[in-house]
Amino acid sequence: MQTTVKGKQMFLAGKWEDRGTVIKVFNPEDGRLITTVPKASAEDAVFAVEMAKRGADTAANMPVHERMAVLEKTAAYVANHRDAFIQTIVAESSKTIREARGEVERCIQTLRLSQEEARRITGETIPFDQMPGHDNRIGYYYRFPIGVIAAITPFNDPLNLVAHKIGPAIAAGNAIIVKPASLTPLSALMLAEAFEAAGLPKNVLTVLTGSGQEVGDTLVSHPAVRMVSFTGGLETGEAIARKAGLKKIGMELGSNCPTIVLDDADLSHAVDACVSGAFSTAGQNCIGVQRIYVQSSVCRTFEDNFIKKVQTLKTGLKYLEEMDMGPLINENEARRVEAWVNEAVDKGAEVLIGGKREGAFYMPTVLKNVPAGCRIAHEEIFGPVVLLYEAADLDDAIEKANHVDYGLQAGIFTNQIDAAMTAAQRLNVGGVMINDSSDYRIDSMPFGGVKGSGLGREGVKFAIQDMTEPKVVQFNLKP
Repeated sequence: MQTTVKGKQMFLAGKWEDRGTVIKVFNPEDGRLITTVPKASAEDAVFAVEMAKRGADTAANMPVHERMAVLEKTAAYVANHRDAFIQTIVAESSKTIREARGEVERCIQTLRLSQEEARRITGETIPFDQMPGHDNRIGYYYRFPIGVIAAITPFNDPLNLVAHKIGPAIAAGNAIIVKPASLTPLSALMLAEAFEAAGLPKNVLTVLTGSGQEVGDTLVSHPAVRMVSFTGGLETGEAIARKAGLKKIGMELGSNCPTIVLDDADLSHAVDACVSGAFSTAGQNCIGVQRIYVQSSVCRTFEDNFIKKVQTLKTGLKYLEEMDMGPLINENEARRVEAWVNEAVDKGAEVLIGGKREGAFYMPTVLKNVPAGCRIAHEEIFGPVVLLYEAADLDDAIEKANHVDYGLQAGIFTNQIDAAMTAAQRLNVGGVMINDSSDYRIDSMPFGGVKGSGLGREGVKFAIQDMTEPKVVQFNLKP
């Protein structure tokens, strides 16, 4: 007997809508069909922008205390329904139940940060009489909302990364259209339910479920969209930049993150942090540890302890409390990771542990002696694979760490303040985590990278800066 699956609606300009064509949403663990969502069209995207233009006027005229109240109530809604959010994340994504709990708590924090930062969107006075001939003039600048924002979000953090787009946009007085990843749209739709329940006015928020090629391209190229906020891969980011036209672009495009371990480091702490940083969310993490450079004198000790720690990881059913790692987002991604590892092995890399695939599951894998020409050495693997390298000293490690076209975050383990400061200055990244791996973030800090890792910064306060513009007001007191 065939089981009937009830479809979810999309949130179009404050109304819940169905469409005749649907996108199927599967559980990556077993390929089970969870539900369907509408497949929005380019016409839906254009309509969403037209309604968002109205919503932008509404949002801009909302007093700050009303924006804050909506964000506060939305955070409370998520907190009161946290179990439903957790179960949805586990069902549609790669995350284990423990990882899903952490993401829901971060989402609540992101919304509360957005509420607080709404009151801090301020300007400054300007001394216009600093120039001769400009006497009797005073003035200031303040920040005003940019208007309509289009946001495109990935599958790996299907709730909190959506909150990082919507929260700052609402705090700043904008309208926003979100196109979540087609693989994981349900968490974003649940967050739209939370904003609706919190009393957000119609037309201010849309969550469109559809293909990137049809819906995404229409949104990013529409002249009424004044900013595109994108989190995803470099190739897609470059395509968006070419299509966007004259508008603001904020992009977080992933990385190939390095972590350095010097011989004076607390090796036990470094091992624990690097294992967690490499294999959380099955390695599908833009700041996850992909390359580790260990000083020669402690390289063998670190390697032995690292492998022992990886051997303790439990991979399996996401709902089980004891599991450390679930599947990749689908079997195609697991096959891609398998192919990248096999290429490295064919060219001389050594597999210390792992290197095996079972459906959408790819076992935690550690490689060493990976040749520089391998794809896995210079691109983002986005899977549970880490590369170990030996480094002669700090200078050698920094040079090798910088030798990729990414620069999101890096970590270094050392007890030498001069080594830490040298790494902080010379590592060509957006963030250096000292005595933590590259996989460290709080939702209030500026988050973003250099080179192929993107443009601009997320983190609530810093996203609000990008989602507003300064306006100068000057008074001539004696015309």
